[in-house]
Amino acid sequence: MGRAGGLCKAAFERKADMELREENLEGIEEEQEDIPAAASGSLRRLIQRRIMKELEVRRSISDEELWELIDREVLEAGKERFVPLKEKMDLRIRLFDSFRRLGILQELVDDPQVTEIMVNGREQIFIERGGQVMQWDKCFDSEEQLEDLIQQIVSRVNRMVNVSSPIADARLEDGSRVHVVLPPIALDGPAVTIRKFPEPITIEKLIQYQSLTAEAAQFLKVLVASGYNIFISGGTNSGKSTFLNALSAFIPQEERVITIEDSAELQIQQVPNLIRLEARNANGEGEGAVTIRDLIRAALRMNPDRIIVGEVRSGEAFDLLTAFNTGHSGMGTGHANSPTDMLSRLESMVLMAAELPLAAIRSQICAAIDIIVQLGRLRDRSRRVLSIAEITGITQGEIQLHPLFSFQEEVEDEEGEENGPYTQKQGRVEGELVLVGQITRKEKLQAAGYQL
Repeated sequence: MGRAGGLCKAAFERKADMELREENLEGIEEEQEDIPAAASGSLRRLIQRRIMKELEVRRSISDEELWELIDREVLEAGKERFVPLKEKMDLRIRLFDSFRRLGILQELVDDPQVTEIMVNGREQIFIERGGQVMQWDKCFDSEEQLEDLIQQIVSRVNRMVNVSSPIADARLEDGSRVHVVLPPIALDGPAVTIRKFPEPITIEKLIQYQSLTAEAAQFLKVLVASGYNIFISGGTNSGKSTFLNALSAFIPQEERVITIEDSAELQIQQVPNLIRLEARNANGEGEGAVTIRDLIRAALRMNPDRIIVGEVRSGEAFDLLTAFNTGHSGMGTGHANSPTDMLSRLESMVLMAAELPLAAIRSQICAAIDIIVQLGRLRDRSRRVLSIAEITGITQGEIQLHPLFSFQEEVEDEEGEENGPYTQKQGRVEGELVLVGQITRKEKLQAAGYQL
């Protein structure tokens, strides 16, 4: 809240406490019951309208002045009807959030245990907490309130969403990813999905969470430092962006790094010579779009040592492979259920940009990408590194994958007996990433002076 907000809060509490003491005790006892949720919501909307009229006159107002204005209006409302002190404190916070932050969603954004917020229209809000999805017990007062919040979010990152352009990606100040779909595309009202990144996840934390082993982490550290081109694949919500961000901490500090993303999420801290690029959608007239492909081509003219692409979805795969094949190191991510599927998807995405023979595309992939790291989300909702594989070459027209690490699950039950083929093991999935092979393409290791 800040020092100014804290001082206003303390002064407010003292003043409100004095008012309560002056009330007739008998009257207080009769009205001490909690205000129903509907009455509390209507009071908040009433005060909101009063404050909005004041803001229209003043046009600009600091956070400290807004706190003072809210305190004054809440106290005035308390003279018209009895409002317990706890309700007043909740009112002032929610009012400030509605003008300066994210309204009722701010409580969820501030909760470190909540990793995803899913708004399905104004009446249904679902959250993911501790890997479990549940419905939240609060909702928006009106669809207009939800739409105002959406416009507030997208306008902060110079994005636009409306009936003619009903889909948009944005981000919050803390780096959380926001996806918006408006009616008429969303049939049941505006849909907002917020993927939170409350704090940067380091490799050390991933080891602590048992997402990978210390041995595999050290192996990847050497590969990143040596300039190997690494592609991270996995299904939706498997932790690709989080893992890419953690892996980028191994990039040598002296390198010049360019990151390219749809919505900026990467938080590279240790590299001073860093340029962050973000794609831009077209404006209302359909002009001014800047795509991932445009940014990759621009990055090649900026003397990068390493190019990192947040996610490869379509024709930009061709540009990324071209960049990797012209001497640039880099990393990227893509959606796939296995390393083999990722190779097939890369082939399809290159064909979206250029009509090349399949043999030529496979040759480019083989020359450009050295390592594929496969992530997955297991039945206990944990995110794990499932495999690390090396691309070794082409045999009989097919790209060959050489497994280096593989996740091996423990298959014994509590009695020490193996589970039958139709028995589902309950609880946390136990297992670890096991070394299963040695890297064969060691040219970059030797050039960088490393050994494995």
